[in-house]
Amino acid sequence: MKKASVAFPFAFVAAGISGALGALIIGFFCVRLTQIYFSMLTLAFSQIVWAVVFKWNSLTGGDTGLIGINFPQFLDSSTRFYYFTLGVVVVSLFIMRRIVDSPFGRMLTTIRENPERTEFIGINVKLFQLIAFMISGAFAAFSGALFGIFNHSLFPDLLYWPQSAEVLIMSLLGGIYSFFGPFVGAALILYLRMVVTSYTQYWPLIMGTILALLLFFFPGGVVGFLKNWRIFNRGAR
Repeated sequence: MKKASVAFPFAFVAAGISGALGALIIGFFCVRLTQIYFSMLTLAFSQIVWAVVFKWNSLTGGDTGLIGINFPQFLDSSTRFYYFTLGVVVVSLFIMRRIVDSPFGRMLTTIRENPERTEFIGINVKLFQLIAFMISGAFAAFSGALFGIFNHSLFPDLLYWPQSAEVLIMSLLGGIYSFFGPFVGAALILYLRMVVTSYTQYWPLIMGTILALLLFFFPGGVVGFLKNWRIFNRGAR
């Protein structure tokens, strides 16, 4: 939209396709590793992408980023863009729910619980993980496209590793074993950041403390804790 004057509908679709293709390339290497090695490799790719964006001045604007990304003509007000974004979120959640409830989604759950046993029964675990990687990349790209227009600008700092860590903390805080867990975690993190930054600049310290407490006392996240609390109360009755 900024460099080639592509219309928003085509640019928005292209964002999702580009995100999926990027995830295909990165995921092809990452899914071959597990646990800490997987985490380190994804972090390494994140730093590579950030470095490319930071240095590619002719396309990305380098350290100054892209400024002056305006609303599309048919979304020429913040209210219209809000409802458009809300619609995209609702449709995305519906599609994600269908994916989770499908045989493909149930197979991903099986792989998450026991990848070795899943592979022993003849399932191509790496292929399923790669497809999940691509789906994640597409949705992340759609959200990035919406954020760029909402913020009217994009900067390389958005690709730096703390952003990836924040998304991980959102998922852990809400609960990775619940469909709406990451959704709840994202809302809590954004609200806490808005409140904390109005009093102090040490938000990263606060977020690190939240993560440490979460891993120690609430391994199932907020949603997991609420589920266990409800089950406990039912048993007490």
